Amino acid sequence: MNGHIPTVDDLVRAREVFGAHEPRDVFYRAATDLVETALRGAGSVSVAEAIAVLLQTWNRPYYQYRPADAAHFEAMERLLTRHELWLAETRVRSIDSMSDVDSEAVSAVFPEFEALLGPVGAAKALHLLAPCFLPLWDRRIAAAYGLGLGPVGTNQRRYVRFMQLTREQSLRVGGERAVGRNIIKALDEFNYCRFTKAWM
Repeated sequence: MNGHIPTVDDLVRAREVFGAHEPRDVFYRAATDLVETALRGAGSVSVAEAIAVLLQTWNRPYYQYRPADAAHFEAMERLLTRHELWLAETRVRSIDSMSDVDSEAVSAVFPEFEALLGPVGAAKALHLLAPCFLPLWDRRIAAAYGLGLGPVGTNQRRYVRFMQLTREQSLRVGGERAVGRNIIKALDEFNYCRFTKAWM
């Protein structure tokens, strides 16, 4: 794992550093709440629109030359409908439960999200839909784990490997019970602070 095994203390420190330096965390919290509300069929925002709240802020470069228009949201809704059952099943799972069967399923689903959202946006959207099971990454984080991102359509095996590494980190640190919150979000804050921003 290239030596990237954080301790509980590392995750606590990352939470402090992340909170002090990253004001965009509010968009993550807002998107998480909006996705939950939309999945219940409440509110006026669709699931695709709720996901866009995060992608338009945390994945802004991807949309610099691509329109986030009605056609884009319709394509996202079709994708969500196509994988509705799988996403509902994964939403209630933790990364610690990942198995070889999951590797096959993720390898099949990830390319479809990647084709629409890019490799970083795909991971972020999938995470919002299954926040305790599907991890986030960005290009620097992927590279730090020896998984440098390739062209769109080539990254599903890298993402599955990243999931496996995340599971190993979670198990070694003691999972959500040890950190008292979503272990995937805690690990992402550690990765972001250490590899994306070099804040720690």
